Amino acid sequence: MTTPPSRRNFIKTSTATAGSLVAASQLARTVHAAGSDEIRFVVIGLGGRGSGAAVNIMETKGNVKLVAVADAFGKRAAYSIKALKKKYGDKVDVPEDRIYEGLDAYKAAIDTDCNLVVIATPPGFKPQQFEYAVSKGKHIFMEKPVATDAIGVKRVLAAVEESKKKNLMVGVGLQRRHEPQYIETVQRLHDGAIGDIITMRVYWNGGGIWHKGRDEAQALMPDGKPVTEMAYQCNNWYHFNWLSGDQICEQHIHNLDVGCWVKGAYPVECNGMGGRAQRMDGDPTKSQIFDHTFCEYTFADGTKMFSQGR
Repeated sequence: MTTPPSRRNFIKTSTATAGSLVAASQLARTVHAAGSDEIRFVVIGLGGRGSGAAVNIMETKGNVKLVAVADAFGKRAAYSIKALKKKYGDKVDVPEDRIYEGLDAYKAAIDTDCNLVVIATPPGFKPQQFEYAVSKGKHIFMEKPVATDAIGVKRVLAAVEESKKKNLMVGVGLQRRHEPQYIETVQRLHDGAIGDIITMRVYWNGGGIWHKGRDEAQALMPDGKPVTEMAYQCNNWYHFNWLSGDQICEQHIHNLDVGCWVKGAYPVECNGMGGRAQRMDGDPTKSQIFDHTFCEYTFADGTKMFSQGR
C-alpha cells in the first residue's frame, strides 16, 4: 500500500519537476496529499505565466488551494481569480480582500498562511520578492530569469543560501533540465558519446514579440486614475531592460543554460554585440531591447560557445 506523501514531500516533488509546470503540463500529477496536509499557495504576478502556474498546480491530484494573489494591477488579478474560480471551484479560496494590488503587494500575499509561493513577475522585481519569501520561511517556485543584472543575481544567490539553512524547497523554471529527452541526451554527451566538446552553438531566433500600448495600461488602472509611466512600463515589461533583461536574458536563458549544462561549467569570458535594425512605428522610444545579438563565450579550458538571438 502506498503511503500518501507529506505536504513537504509534495512540494519537494513539485519543485523537482518544475519543468513540467513551466511547460504548462501537469505538475506532479501522480502526487497525493492526504487529510489536512494541504498545500496553500499564493501567486505573485497574475499575467499569463502566473495564471498558467496556478492552473498547473490545481490540475494536480494533490490537496492544493490558492489562498491569495498579488499583482501590480488589481483589475488583472481580479479577472484571473474570477476565471480560475469558475473552473476550479473550492480550490480557489481568494476573497476580494486577499487580492492585493501594487508593487509592494507581494508582501501581503506572502504574509498569509500560505506554505508555497509562486513568483511569476517581471524579472526585475524577482530578487526582492524571493528574498522576502525566504525570510518568511516559505517554499518557492520562481520563474526564470531570476534577475536582470549582476546585483540582482547576487541577491538571489545570497537568499538561496538562507533558504538552505531553513531547509526550504526552491524551484526555478528552467524546464529543459527536467525534460527526459534533454536529460538523456546530456547524459550521453557526458558519457563521451561524441568525445570532447570543444565548440557549441546555441540559438534563439523567432518572430516578433508583443507590444502593449499606453491605452492597454490605462484599461488596467483604477477607475479615474491616469496611466503612469511606471504602470505603462510594468504592463509592457518585455521592452524595458531593467524589467526583462532583454531577449538574451528573458528567453535565450534556456538554451544558454543547456550549453553550460552540457559543458558542466560556466564561461569565464564573453564578447558580444547587438542592436536594433527595426524600429516600432519608427519610434525608438517604444522599446529598449535589441532585435539581434551575437555573443562568443569562452570557458576556462578554451571551449567556445557561440550564441545567436533574433
